[in-house]
Amino acid sequence: MSDIPVFFLHGLAYAGLLFLVSAGLTLVFGMMNVLNFAHAAMYMLGAYFSYTMLQATDRFWLSLMVCPILLFVIGALIECFLLRRVHVFGHLHELLLTFGLAYIITEVVKWVWGNFPLAVNIGGFLGDTVEIIGITYPVYRIFIFVCAVLVGTVMALILYKTRLGIILRAAVNDSEMVNALGFNVPLVFMGVFAFGAALSGFAGVIAGPLLTTYPGMAHDILIDAFVVIVVGGFGSLGGAVVASFLIGELQSFGVLLFPKLSVALVYLLMAAVLIVKPSGLFGEKQ
Repeated sequence: MSDIPVFFLHGLAYAGLLFLVSAGLTLVFGMMNVLNFAHAAMYMLGAYFSYTMLQATDRFWLSLMVCPILLFVIGALIECFLLRRVHVFGHLHELLLTFGLAYIITEVVKWVWGNFPLAVNIGGFLGDTVEIIGITYPVYRIFIFVCAVLVGTVMALILYKTRLGIILRAAVNDSEMVNALGFNVPLVFMGVFAFGAALSGFAGVIAGPLLTTYPGMAHDILIDAFVVIVVGGFGSLGGAVVASFLIGELQSFGVLLFPKLSVALVYLLMAAVLIVKPSGLFGEKQ
């Protein structure tokens, strides 16, 4: 019983990381109707960029600010020069393009950084521990959850409380009308895709010290991120929050209570949700 608080906090930390990855995936799908298979590759690039910057500067906070900007630029270039050109051919071409990009990025990472894990060490107070409800717990895991809460709050405020959010949501439903009002819809979509890439890169920077940095990290997180958006509902930010929490805690307590079934529990949850509500917990019926 004494392990329950620890595993609950572990679940919160992983839920926070899952949300940071799946929020960008949800945003891109909800706003652009694009299922981006290269999203997790941006997460991996963020981790590797951060590792390189930490080796050169030993400043984690600097990498936390700079790496998402680099991923924003990469995402904008991908949308502008690749994704936009195949958009007219339909979703299958977009899916195949992002799927291919994911493999290309993975091979480039192996070529540049090698096909082995890289340990990322951070100093300062983030590497310390703190006393919570009678247990000693790493500050860094709490930091991950706090980052997820802050990012989720900012995204919700932008999408539902600002003029920019109104434009974004209107562009989804009627892009021609938004374009007629004088807004550059292609530029808006490029910004959305780039922001999704930056958010994924931000998650990668945070994940490096927690999970180590290795070429397979994109594949590992992508599966869980897709489960999150399926369970929560495609395009639903609130659904991503709830599903991330459920899956994070389910994986954490699954290891404690059902170690041999811990991986299967996530897919059982997804199957149960799809049977009861095929559109996801917060998804809209098509």
